[in-house]
Amino acid sequence: MSQTCIHERTSKEEIEKGLKLQPKFDSNGLIPCITTEVHSNEVIMFAWMNEEALRHTIETGKTTYFSRSRGKLWVKGESSGQIQWVKELRTDCDQDVILVKADIGENGAACHNGYKSCFYRKLEGDALVFDGGEPLFDPEEVYKK
Repeated sequence: MSQTCIHERTSKEEIEKGLKLQPKFDSNGLIPCITTEVHSNEVIMFAWMNEEALRHTIETGKTTYFSRSRGKLWVKGESSGQIQWVKELRTDCDQDVILVKADIGENGAACHNGYKSCFYRKLEGDALVFDGGEPLFDPEEVYKK
């Protein structure tokens, strides 16, 4: 896809029923992005994109986010090798959320803590319990921190 596939927002009708990508970035220039594993549809992470990250994602096929804490683009897997290859990119009805369906490989992990999904805990009663399997990599080894 070319850079021209992201368009300025127009009418409600065109945004909700048209065939042009017209994402709604918030006042900080960001749009939420939910990423799922393409084969299982499991939600593996949530992050933010700015327009540059969305363009980079479309152009390279590698899911790219905007890191609010670092204030820069973040190509997922750049440090860890856990690249998220975009297989499908969707937007919701009013184009204010992006959904990426990504291939992370058979033993891929989306979480910086080494888990397949960032959602590796669930609430049971009044406490969180682990529910995401074992870590797939050692973050201290991968990130050398």
